[in-house]
Parts: sequence; structure tokens; C-alpha cells
Amino acid sequence: MKLSEIKNYLTTAQAVNFKLPNGTYVPENFHVTEVGVVTKNFIDCGGVVRKEEVANFQLWDANDFEHRLKPKKLLDIIALSEKVLGMGDFAIEVEYQSDTIGKYSLDFDGADFLLVAKQTACLAQDACGIPAKSKVSLQMLGSNQSSCTPGGGCC
Repeated sequence: MKLSEIKNYLTTAQAVNFKLPNGTYVPENFHVTEVGVVTKNFIDCGGVVRKEEVANFQLWDANDFEHRLKPKKLLDIIALSEKVLGMGDFAIEVEYQSDTIGKYSLDFDGADFLLVAKQTACLAQDACGIPAKSKVSLQMLGSNQSSCTPGGGCC
């Protein structure tokens, strides 16, 4: 999700709820302790120099049990961050404490913001000798194409 998308969702949202990949929710008394730009300059295993920038939100579960972040307040925090930091319409990365600081992508299901687990990946698979997966057409799967028709007995 990009910054423009969360701002759009927040204009009509009734509440700000973050749901973890396991289905549980970040406690409703959480604080957004940081909104920033994280720049990652790196070289991949194939020797290509890369640069990534994300809008980073850090969520913190506080002992402030009366705290509830309202959509308008989060919009105000984002607007200030854009102004002061010159933040572009970057993809959002969310940090939240688990065993260590977890990093998540962000999605929205119409009611809740979903923290989506991020995965590592090789960005230079051809340079590492990782074989490319070949794409197979469904029509190529059966030797007798006519057998996979309604009533054909293939299922």
C-alpha cells in the first residue's frame, strides 16, 4: 500500500485497527511512535546497486490503556511527515514489536489495516544460478485435452 492509499482509506475509516498475519489485532491502545522515510542503498548478489525508499510507520503497544488513535489524528501525523520530511508517495512498511522488530507490508480489507508478512528474496536469481520456473499452460497439463471437459472424467 502506498501513502496516498492509506490517506484515502483514513478519510472514511471509523477506526484505525491493525490486524496481524495470525489474525490477532495490535492492541487498540497502540501508539504510532514514528513516521519516517527509510532509504536502503545496497548491492545485490548479482552486483547491481539498488536503492529503495519506504514510508515507515512504527507501532508501539503502550501501557496507556485509554489511548485510541483516531483516523483524523493519523492523517495529521502523515501530513506533518510529508511536509517536514518531503515524503513522497512511497510504499508503506510497518514495524511492530514481536520477538524482535517485525517488518510488514500494509493492506486494507475495507475495515482493518492488515499487516502482511514480508519475505526475503533474491533479486538477481539469474546471477546466482537459481533456475527460473517455467510457466505451464493449463491446456498442456493433460495429454488428452478433450478429457478435461464437463463430464470428461478428469476431475
